[in-house]
Amino acid sequence: MKGSLDGKVALVAGATRGAGRAMAVALGAAGAVVYATGRTTRERRSEVGRPETIEETAELVTAAGGTGIAVPTDHLEPEQVRALAERIDREHGRLDVLVNDVWGGERLIEFSKKVWELDLDKGLRMLRLAIDAHAITSHFALPLLVRRPGGLVVEVTDGTEEFNTAHYRENLLYDLAKYGPIRMAWALAGELRESGGTAVALSPGFLRSEEMLDHFGVTEANWRDAVEKEPAFAIAESPAFVGRAVAALAADPERARWSGQSLSSGQLAAHYGFTDVDGSRPDAFRYIEEVRYGGREAAAEDYR
Repeated sequence: MKGSLDGKVALVAGATRGAGRAMAVALGAAGAVVYATGRTTRERRSEVGRPETIEETAELVTAAGGTGIAVPTDHLEPEQVRALAERIDREHGRLDVLVNDVWGGERLIEFSKKVWELDLDKGLRMLRLAIDAHAITSHFALPLLVRRPGGLVVEVTDGTEEFNTAHYRENLLYDLAKYGPIRMAWALAGELRESGGTAVALSPGFLRSEEMLDHFGVTEANWRDAVEKEPAFAIAESPAFVGRAVAALAADPERARWSGQSLSSGQLAAHYGFTDVDGSRPDAFRYIEEVRYGGREAAAEDYR
C-alpha cells in the first residue's frame, strides 16, 4: 500500500482514537495528507474523558509516512466544520477521501431498556453524534470532494446492514444511530454518482479499541486474557484491521463496485488480501452469526 495514495488528501472526522485513529494512520502509511479532527486535544478533553488526542493521531500519521494535520473540530457545530472545509480548500484545494467516523457515544448507551425507560437526553445525544455530525460534515466537505471524479466517502458504523437488520441492538436509539450511517452511505452513493464518487458504509468487527481494552482490563499485548470473561472477544480485531480496509478501498481504482453497499473489515480483507497485525483475517460477523446466534460448535480461530 505504500505510496498508493501519494498526492491524495483525506479528512478523517473523529480520528482521536480507535477506528478513526487507525484509519487516519493507514491512509497516511499509503502516502496521503490526512486531516485528523476531533474534540480532545492536549489542552482540552471532550466529555468522553479519555486521554487520546488528535495531535497524537496526526503525529502517528506522519510517522507512518504521510502528513498528519490535527484540527480541533466539534462536528456538531456547523461553523467549525465550515472553517475546517475552508482550511482544507485553502491549503490543498481538494479532498479525495472523507471518513465520517464521529461517534463517542459509548458512555450514553443503556442496553436492555425499553424506549420509555431510557434517559432521553442520552439517547438523543447518541443520534446527534451518529447522524447530525455526519450530515453536517458531508454538507461542508463534499463540495471539495466532487471537484474531481473518484472521491471516496466512508460512513463508519457498528454492524453491517445484514447484521443490523437481523438483530435488534438492544436499545432503540442506539439501533437507529448505528443503522443511520448505512442508509446515509446508500443515499450518498446516489448523490455522488454523477461526479464519479463512491460512498460506502463500513463496520469493524469486535474492535479492540483503547476503551474496550480498558473495559476488559487488558492491553493490546495480552488481549487474549479477556476471552475467559467474554468468549466472543476471541474474534476481536485490532483497529489497524479496519484502517487497512479503508486504505485498500481508497487505493482501489475500481472501488465504485462497492458504492452504496454496507461492508465489513473482514469482508474487505478477504477481497483485498490484507491482514490484521497478527497476520490473521478475523471475520467477526460470520462468527457471531454462526456461533453465537446459530449455535454452531466452532472455535474463533476457525474464523480468523
